[in-house]
Amino acid sequence: MDALVARATRRLEDLETALDGLQQVRGRAVSVDGLVSAEVDGNGALVDLRLAEAITTLPAADVGPLITRTCAEAAHAAAEQRARVVETLNGAFTGQAG
Repeated sequence: MDALVARATRRLEDLETALDGLQQVRGRAVSVDGLVSAEVDGNGALVDLRLAEAITTLPAADVGPLITRTCAEAAHAAAEQRARVVETLNGAFTGQAG
């Protein structure tokens, strides 16, 4: 019975660690020209967007795609972090943590 309780306690700790890790996930990206920087949370929601003043020199048709591309790169970075957290949790549950 003690072993069962200890195992359940470890699993709960693993879940709490994963939850904390998921809450801390942030993806960040900066456009190649440095005009746009974006940050998204672990769900891919935009939490910060910064535009350099020099972005006003770009043609209007180029601004939207540049912002969208940078946000997508940030979301991709967040997804990779999230996947690592889940992979660690899966490893803990299967005994293959690492």
